[in-house]
Amino acid sequence: MPVPNYSVLKGRPINNRLATGKSPHYQVQVSADGELHRIAINVQSQDGSEVQFLVRSQFEHPVTEKLKELTEGLHRAPPEPNGLALDYIRSNLMQPWELKPLPLSAGGPDNDLNEKIDAYVQRAMADEEAWIYAFGATWGPEPKADKYFGFKPGRGIHDIHMNQGNPPGQHSEDNGIFNDGGLIFEFPRERQWVAVFLKFQSQAWHSDDQNAQPIVQPDPNHQGEPHTPVNRDHIPPFDVPDGLVRIIAALVNDTHSAERETVTLLNTADVAVDLAGWSIKDKQKNAMRLSGSIEAGAVKVVAIEAPVALSNKGGIITLIDGGGIKVHGVSYTKDQARQPGRTIPFQN
Repeated sequence: MPVPNYSVLKGRPINNRLATGKSPHYQVQVSADGELHRIAINVQSQDGSEVQFLVRSQFEHPVTEKLKELTEGLHRAPPEPNGLALDYIRSNLMQPWELKPLPLSAGGPDNDLNEKIDAYVQRAMADEEAWIYAFGATWGPEPKADKYFGFKPGRGIHDIHMNQGNPPGQHSEDNGIFNDGGLIFEFPRERQWVAVFLKFQSQAWHSDDQNAQPIVQPDPNHQGEPHTPVNRDHIPPFDVPDGLVRIIAALVNDTHSAERETVTLLNTADVAVDLAGWSIKDKQKNAMRLSGSIEAGAVKVVAIEAPVALSNKGGIITLIDGGGIKVHGVSYTKDQARQPGRTIPFQN
């Protein structure tokens, strides 16, 4: 069962408290439409291991258009594609190799999770136009006062991290699709969005589309992290490393009356990759089958056909291999798709 009461909180950060060894959560007090809330952010695993993180200082994704429309306060986020809910894998928020482990605290500047998160919280507190959006599971209201900031009734939001791919055990019941936590900042004056994403090292990167349980791949060493093929001289369609074939560009807004849409793939391997059984999915999870192969170091321009459609209002594009495993994925915004005839490039 996914984490309960999955929601997004929009508000103004007004106070904070750094995480300590005894309580490995960075705490933020938020004012939202006359109510006070606390955001509790994991910065260390219960087993003491470092949390993997990604700070996207120039966050561009279709979800920001929906966040701007929200009023202050708590909003439920149904677990569905193309909505408010976050999914690290299915929303194409990042590539797995971008997530790096970092300690709770360490000597020196800007080299631990406390400092990474604190820099943007402090900036948002100093900017009266800034907003913070926290995705996770809510608690409260409680009759007792909040134990960190003393407001009453106590209420807040936690599980501000990936909530899928947990191994069997204590947290496997939290697994769910479109159920991931995260922290997003909006700085309207600078027209800047910043996202902070967190993942435990015990969580597998690949999970199934039904219950978000870890997918067992042919080689058990392939779970969780970017991996290499079993046989580097022949890469079968069911065992392709993360990002070996990548989406590097897309034409989503053509100038012709009968709109033409294309996706450009790059094979980074030194051998050909068979695309039989592969597919491309759009933001609604419609799938289009691929065929043929892509030569070593070559690019292939794929003409998009129904039922897949690349929206001019922003969307995501996902590449799935013959075993049903995501190989690569990208996202683009309405603003990026605004100019007709322009091909959108992707960097990661």
